[in-house]
Amino acid sequence: MKTMILILSMLLSFTNCNSDNGAKEQDNSIIGIWKLIETYGSDGGSNPLWTPVDNGYTYTFHENGSFTSDRFSECSEGNYSISGNTLTLDYGCDGFTAGIEIPEGIFVEKYIFKNENMILSPSYMNCDEGCEYKFKKIGQ
Repeated sequence: MKTMILILSMLLSFTNCNSDNGAKEQDNSIIGIWKLIETYGSDGGSNPLWTPVDNGYTYTFHENGSFTSDRFSECSEGNYSISGNTLTLDYGCDGFTAGIEIPEGIFVEKYIFKNENMILSPSYMNCDEGCEYKFKKIGQ
């Protein structure tokens, strides 16, 4: 009887260790290619909502701390750093500015990972109802 209980315990333990119950782990790595798929904001009313984006811009984050992006035609590369949940994008082109960031060429974003997406919330913009940008990972 003890042998049977031991065998059943081992089988249950083995089954629990190898079962993922269909769950997929969230990949919380920024490394890879991210495409803008939705924006969150308001049209001036009091009901902000997510709006799909056609042909959104991309960011490609590399392990060495560099990035490329097609967000701005005037500058497409730079370096990034992460501190806590803050992402700092330092575009590397001399004299580059989009006119919305301070200091010029540096964009500071709060970021989170949610439902396999990365959500960026700019600290350089004043959005009364909030503004966020949802990115989907499309490649490594």
